[in-house]
Amino acid sequence: MIGRLRGVLAEKLPGEVLLDVGGVGYQALISLQTFYALPPQGERVELFIVTNLRENALELFAFAGCEEKIAFNLLRGVTGIGPRLALSLLSGIEPGELAKAVGASDIARLVAIPGIGRKTAERLVVELRGKLASDGEAPGRSAASGIEEDTVSALLGLGYKRGEAEKAVRAVRGAGEPTLESLIRRSLLAMATPGAASKT
Repeated sequence: MIGRLRGVLAEKLPGEVLLDVGGVGYQALISLQTFYALPPQGERVELFIVTNLRENALELFAFAGCEEKIAFNLLRGVTGIGPRLALSLLSGIEPGELAKAVGASDIARLVAIPGIGRKTAERLVVELRGKLASDGEAPGRSAASGIEEDTVSALLGLGYKRGEAEKAVRAVRGAGEPTLESLIRRSLLAMATPGAASKT
């Protein structure tokens, strides 16, 4: 699972980038917020990555800042919002402003975002309230919770529901600092084999 890439910005367009990492070109989808934050083409850049696995494709979503990546992962866990709509939403509002709108139940601000209707805006308020801090990060987020959120994101990409993914990750978290790969593996095992979490 790719979590971050550092390389030369080979191409950049509103909506996507091509990053040259050691001679390998990684194409990723981006929001307008990230597009405006990118350096000139040909310069080196580091991007935070979310990998989305679909039945017949693997998509990469890239972000200039960690806050936007966190907001993206939370957004695509909202009922009815997939990764592409989450990215489109972040093109219309910064993570910090999104957090303020959700916290204040500002439906008018949310429906002003292209592609977001009233029902979707109301779901955003209900499902994201308390999960976004004013700086766009999840409250109390630590390095450990960052790995957990990335694991949940990977499980969402595999088709699992957020509720069952979060439950599995909590069940296998344990002590110490697991790697992303080990936490994904243990979470998958826990969901496939009831009771396995206590054995990992």
